[in-house]
Amino acid sequence: MRKIILASASPRRKQLLSLLAIKFKSVDSKYEEVLHQHLAHQDLVKFLAMGKAKAAAKKFPNAIIIAADTIVSFQGRALGKPKNAEEAIQTLRKLSGKTNEVYSGVCVIDTKTGKIVNVFDKVKVYFKKLSEIEIKNYVASKEPLDRAGSYAMQGLGFNLIKKIEGDITTVIGLPMTVVYNALKKFGAII
Repeated sequence: MRKIILASASPRRKQLLSLLAIKFKSVDSKYEEVLHQHLAHQDLVKFLAMGKAKAAAKKFPNAIIIAADTIVSFQGRALGKPKNAEEAIQTLRKLSGKTNEVYSGVCVIDTKTGKIVNVFDKVKVYFKKLSEIEIKNYVASKEPLDRAGSYAMQGLGFNLIKKIEGDITTVIGLPMTVVYNALKKFGAII
């Protein structure tokens, strides 16, 4: 069995991939992300996931490499991680009572054969109408300070959400249906 490499240091992505009960190694791809704002969101997450996967593939000549990238989009603009608590508060005020989209790109490379799967998934996230106290308490938890869009669906941020349309693992950052299908296609899982 060839090595399976998750080109990510994200604890959330590691936790999701471990749900497949497969052996894998997690490595930081050291890929330097450049946000090409001229790309559509779905193309941007695929581009960044591909960059991460290719960077990791150089170190593992006989492996299956999995890489992902996720962005939160609101009114057509990508929302990055907030620079500070005040920016997180402003972002959450904008999202309150509204809908945003989360795009996750996944790239899986079989470094032995050169086969590549590079796809994305999109989810709609509907926010509750939030009070100022709810926003400030959430930001005080520090959870939103290192999250794109200033929220984490898998943490306390779940309380901010009215509903989602789509796969929750896409919002968390690794669309597991996409990953499972790619690994199955490459014969890495039965």
